[in-house]
Amino acid sequence: MQMLNIPHYQITKIVYENSDSLIYRGTQNKDGLPIILKVLKDDYPSPEKLTRYRQEYDIIRSLETITGVINAYSLEKYQNTLAICLEDFNGQSLKHW
Repeated sequence: MQMLNIPHYQITKIVYENSDSLIYRGTQNKDGLPIILKVLKDDYPSPEKLTRYRQEYDIIRSLETITGVINAYSLEKYQNTLAICLEDFNGQSLKHW
């Protein structure tokens, strides 16, 4: 697994990896807010994968007013792919348990 360097964020840990995504834990540089970054794994993802990530971000944003749904802070361009910046509620991976 690879660590990444995205402006405005300090990445501290790789949380999870699957065939499409890498999940990182870190903080926002501006305020130290804990965040999760979900990044598409492919260097050049297909248009379908990019669209799916944009839709995932939009769906999370539309559900944020519901108690228990995490906040999606931003959708970032990272090199040739996308990263979703999410609220880190300090949860643990089910795989871990």
